[in-house]
Amino acid sequence: MTTDCWINETLYPDWGQRFLVKRELARERSDFQDIVIFESFSHGRVMVLDGVIQITEADEFVYQEMLAHVPLLAHGAAENVLIIGAGDGGVLRRVLSHRGVRRAVMVEIDGEVIRLSKQFLPAIAGDAWSDPRAEVIVGDGIDYVRRAPDASFDAIIVDSTDPIGVGEVLFTDEFYQNCARILTARGLVVNQCGVPAMQADELRVVLLTVFLKPIGVYQARRVFVGVVENRVEERVGFGVHGTASCLRS
Repeated sequence: MTTDCWINETLYPDWGQRFLVKRELARERSDFQDIVIFESFSHGRVMVLDGVIQITEADEFVYQEMLAHVPLLAHGAAENVLIIGAGDGGVLRRVLSHRGVRRAVMVEIDGEVIRLSKQFLPAIAGDAWSDPRAEVIVGDGIDYVRRAPDASFDAIIVDSTDPIGVGEVLFTDEFYQNCARILTARGLVVNQCGVPAMQADELRVVLLTVFLKPIGVYQARRVFVGVVENRVEERVGFGVHGTASCLRS
């Protein structure tokens, strides 16, 4: 479907992103959320969930690589990785680029996000869907973490939507308590928790919740624990910010 309409993001009441739509590729209502995928003039293909921009082909690597590579480099020997959300497959792809990873479990609650990503955004995940180390589960991440055995993962990457709608339950004490339980001794959690300048309250709640638990944390956007910065610097020769400019895969 070719169109000349604009899509305006609805996450914030007084600020947002706006894209001129070149061609609408998909528009569906799943059991959990509204899904739109369109081709833009400036950023390639774009996915929108419940009116909020989730990913664009042009700049997805900026987000995905910081979310995946930094905690895995900081850990240094992660073999079992759990991904919550990230139904487009981009985080899964980056995790599997680490040769030491033996098993990557991705739990995405909305199977339609996976299906539409495979169909309309295939470059984002690449060959990750068919990698024998990947285990893709359509299910509830909260329930999976609740049932997972103790000390079963070296790293947990939470790439949820913002804490509204389907992603809200991933910002709770219970979820992080179970994350702490299923991590190995040197385990790390990384969590998508919005834009600090625009979602300060959300960031404050997540940091207070996580810092009260025995978990090493790297916040994917701007805020990180010094120990993780130091580990990355020891392994690659310079810190997170210097490394960020060298991570594109």
